[in-house]
This record gives sequence, C-alpha cells and structure tokens, in this order.
Amino acid sequence: MKALTVFFTIFLSNFTISAQAQNINTETSTIHWLGKKIGGQHEGFIGIKTGQLDVENEKITSGSFIINMTSITNTDLTDEGYNQKLVGHLNSDDFFGVEKHPNAKLEIKKATSFSNGKASVNANLTIKGKTESVLFDVLKTDRGYTAKIDVDRSKFDVRYGSDSFFDNLGDNVIDDIFTLDITLFLK
Repeated sequence: MKALTVFFTIFLSNFTISAQAQNINTETSTIHWLGKKIGGQHEGFIGIKTGQLDVENEKITSGSFIINMTSITNTDLTDEGYNQKLVGHLNSDDFFGVEKHPNAKLEIKKATSFSNGKASVNANLTIKGKTESVLFDVLKTDRGYTAKIDVDRSKFDVRYGSDSFFDNLGDNVIDDIFTLDITLFLK
C-alpha cells in the first residue's frame, strides 16, 4: 500500500508539472494604449503589476494579470505641461478613476489551441470595478506572446467625451474604442 501511495504521489506531481504555469516578466512585458478622437490621437504605456500564463499542449489553459493603472504614461505629447495635464486627466474620475481603482485585471477564461502560431482567447477585463467579456487573438512568437485588444470604454463607465453618454459634443468627441497592444514575455 505504501508503494502504491508513493507511485501515485510521483505520478500526480509529474502530471501537474506539465501544465507549464509561468510568471509574466513585468519588467520586459508592455501594454501600449492608443485612444483616438476627431482630428488626433494620444498614446502611451501602462505597466503590468503581476501575472501568469498557463500553457499546456500548445493551448493557453488559463492566465491573468493585474494592470497597474497608476503607471499610465503618454508618449506623444512632448510639452511636459500638456503631457502631465493629459495623464492627470486620464487618472481622474472623468476617465479611469485611478485613486479608487488603481488596478485593472485581465483574466483568461478559455482559448483555442494555437494554429500557425495564433489562438483565439475569451477573457474577462475589469476596469473601474466593472467586468466585461473581451475576445481577441493571441500570437505566439519565439520570445513570448502578443495581442491587440479593442476595448469599448463606455462599457466600463469611462464617459468623458463619449457620444454614447453625451449629445452635442461636436468636434470634442473621443472614440469609445481604445486599443491595447500587449506584448508578454515570460520568466
């Protein structure tokens, strides 16, 4: 009986190792954001606080990461005053309410197997305490994974300049869809 218990313990420990859970390298991974408005756009980066990705048999089985909303930057405005004004506005309750919601989260629910380096992913995205399902493709590279996620900010109560909430904005309309280009490297 003792030998059988040892056998199953070794068997099960070998089985769980094959899941290949890996931590995300938060120092080299990036999230580039892009928001558009009539007559222009703004862009920058947001840091990843923590995260992991579980891959088994060429399929993402689960994963999640915490996005550090307090780290949002702008890269297109070279005037320091305008740059800080925009970042401050993005941090305010008009946009992401970072003081109350310092983190956002992406949690993978299911994914297809990789085919020609590409998989479809269904995940839950939480911003400002609101969770919505998002669908996107993940590309596997020799060094990591990339994804482009189009996010409808109106679903997360990010209202400023949105014609989904306000009439007569004219040229002050900001697109409801913003894009996150994510590059993940694993440790």
